[in-house]
Amino acid sequence: MDRRSFFKKAAVTGAGAATATTLAAPAIAQQNPKVTWRLTSSFPKSLDTIYGGAEDIARHVSEATDGNFTIQPFAAGEIVPGLQALDAVSAGTVEMAHTCSYYFVGKDPTFAIGSAIPFGLNARLSNAWFYQGNGNKLLNEFYATHNVYSIPSGNTGAQMGGWFRKEINTVDDFKGVKMRIAGIAGRVMEKLGAVPQQIAGGDIYPALEKGTIDAAEWIGPYDDQKLGFHKVAKYYYYPAFWEGGLIIHSFMNLDKWNELPKTYQAALTDACAFANTNMMAKYDMKNPAAIKQLVAEGAILRPFSQEILEACFNAAQEVYAEISGSNEWFKKIYEDQVAFKREGYLWMQLSEYTYDTFMMIQQRNGKL
Repeated sequence: MDRRSFFKKAAVTGAGAATATTLAAPAIAQQNPKVTWRLTSSFPKSLDTIYGGAEDIARHVSEATDGNFTIQPFAAGEIVPGLQALDAVSAGTVEMAHTCSYYFVGKDPTFAIGSAIPFGLNARLSNAWFYQGNGNKLLNEFYATHNVYSIPSGNTGAQMGGWFRKEINTVDDFKGVKMRIAGIAGRVMEKLGAVPQQIAGGDIYPALEKGTIDAAEWIGPYDDQKLGFHKVAKYYYYPAFWEGGLIIHSFMNLDKWNELPKTYQAALTDACAFANTNMMAKYDMKNPAAIKQLVAEGAILRPFSQEILEACFNAAQEVYAEISGSNEWFKKIYEDQVAFKREGYLWMQLSEYTYDTFMMIQQRNGKL
């Protein structure tokens, strides 16, 4: 090849490379567009663990997309009140919410299954049902009727049974008790004579302090200590049989979710999975110290008796039968979860329960 021919071909190749480079930038920009979302949380910033789930999601999405997809979290009340998060997402006022599905049982009791129902799943079985069972699939079919798409984005584990002004020794002691309690659990407690109240987290303390309510459940030692409930109601009961493993969800406006590039959907899904795992880890780290501090400051721990738990279990079955008789969505999803739960606890009583029981005995005997 002579030099003239070589340089001519090289020039053509160089021009082609330049053209490819010119085309590459817009193509990449189209694949990674600048997207900004607002996220409304149902929780105050003071509750850093549960509110922090939204911050975890925003940070991980930004890092995974080199800052091209940004999500700005807002605390409850900064855009809309905490109990209006679903409406804001459904209507497109915001693109996303970090909230509890069961806050919206007034619209449809099926929403409760997305968070926790009395005598439902613990945290591990919740994750198994959502990720590997039919949980995500079935619930997103239901949520789509409200123009939202959901991803599990947090778990508190089994919660405490709440703060009471008086002792609850028998089932009859619930009669007339005005109790802040969320989801279907309120209907169960109503069957025992309690008067359920739906109150956002930030409003619970003043309601207890003023005597507007007689009892309240929230989450567990770490968050409850921050909110100061032990200062206005000293009896701290356990367990919260209505929240064996509370799932916190990210709700996305369905249209906005579908508009996202697949890479952004994947980044957001992974970020929510991290928030889900990290929230549970935070509570397991912080609750032990908090429960000791609460007792030191005057909280009195009390277990719900077997009589009370049995009565509540039976009342729950009545509630589920009543709802299933008139709500096909609830019936379909509830029956799927029950079938999964039956098999899940068959396995867990051989593995987790036996091991944990032995280790707890060692802890009580001072051997750990």
